Amino acid sequence: RVLFRSILDNILNAPPPPPPANVPSLDEDAVGSSASLRQQLEQHRKNAVCASCHARMDPLGFGFENFDAVGAWRTMDGKFPIDPSGTLPDGKAFRGADELKAILRQQKDTFAEGLTEKLLMYALGRGLDRSDQPAVKQIVTRMAANDYKFSSLLLGIVDSVPFQMRREGAAK
Repeated sequence: RVLFRSILDNILNAPPPPPPANVPSLDEDAVGSSASLRQQLEQHRKNAVCASCHARMDPLGFGFENFDAVGAWRTMDGKFPIDPSGTLPDGKAFRGADELKAILRQQKDTFAEGLTEKLLMYALGRGLDRSDQPAVKQIVTRMAANDYKFSSLLLGIVDSVPFQMRREGAAK
């Protein structure tokens, strides 16, 4: 589940909201013995409140389900075969990590914007606010024009108004 949130937050720049109060946890002892993780999540999504976020998160995790917690390849989830297929909310279907990665690679601007925001926060030593968004957009546009080179991102941050006009006491 951490992987699902991490992809949404760090790659797609679309973190899910925190879970609502009183949502029951998955029975982690049952995973692999009486049901696969996928089966448990399908059961979990029957609750409409849970489905609103899990419809976005679960397919991402299913695409990488062949990898265990330490990255080793597996074909079974306990005694159940793994089904690494999924359909994203936009209707794009995939089977396995390679096809999912190909879909995610098509979202370069989304990834570039998320990376820009995170690196700019680090460079400024503070969170971003609404007034920083024009700089983020300008940096992403510059990156796209330079074939998404990392050097373009770094130069864009250093040349940005928020970085150039840091407040006294901010990270230097």
